Amino acid sequence: MIKKMLVGAMTFLLYATPALAGAPKNNGLVRLKSDYSVDVTAKRLASSIQAKGLKLFTEIDHAAGAQSVGQSLPPTRLLVFGNPKVGTPLMQCGRTVAIDLPQKALVWEDDAGQVWVEYNNPQYLQARHNLKDCGPVVKKIDSALRTLVTSATQTDLKSER
Repeated sequence: MIKKMLVGAMTFLLYATPALAGAPKNNGLVRLKSDYSVDVTAKRLASSIQAKGLKLFTEIDHAAGAQSVGQSLPPTRLLVFGNPKVGTPLMQCGRTVAIDLPQKALVWEDDAGQVWVEYNNPQYLQARHNLKDCGPVVKKIDSALRTLVTSATQTDLKSER
C-alpha cells in the first residue's frame, strides 16, 4: 500500500510538475500523462470517483459531439463529479467558486497519440475566487484530486491497455 502511494506521488511529481512549469502561469490546470487510452483512462477515473464515494454527475464525449455535426476531434472526454460535503464548505468561503464546481477532469489525446488528464488546480481556484480561511478544504480537495487522477493514469495492470 505504501509502495503504491509512493509510486503515485512520484508519478504525479514527474508528470504534473514539468507540465505546470511549461504551461502558462495563469491557466490553473494540472496535467498528468496517462499510460492508457482515453476510454480506459476515463473508465478508470470514473471507477475511482465512485469508489471514493463521490458522485459522477456526467461524462461528456466531445469527439462524439463533433462527429454528430460532421466534424472530427481526437478522443476528448470530460468527467464532471463532486461531493457536496466538500464543495459546500468551499462555496461558503466564496460563493463565486460555484462557477468552477462541480469538479471536472478532461481526458484527451494529443496529436501524437499521448493521453492526458487535466483538472483545475485547487490553489488556483482559491486565488481566483479569493477564498480566505479555506486552506484545509483546498488541501483536502487537492489531495483527493491527485489521488484520483494518479490512480486512473498509472500503470498497474498491463492487461488493461
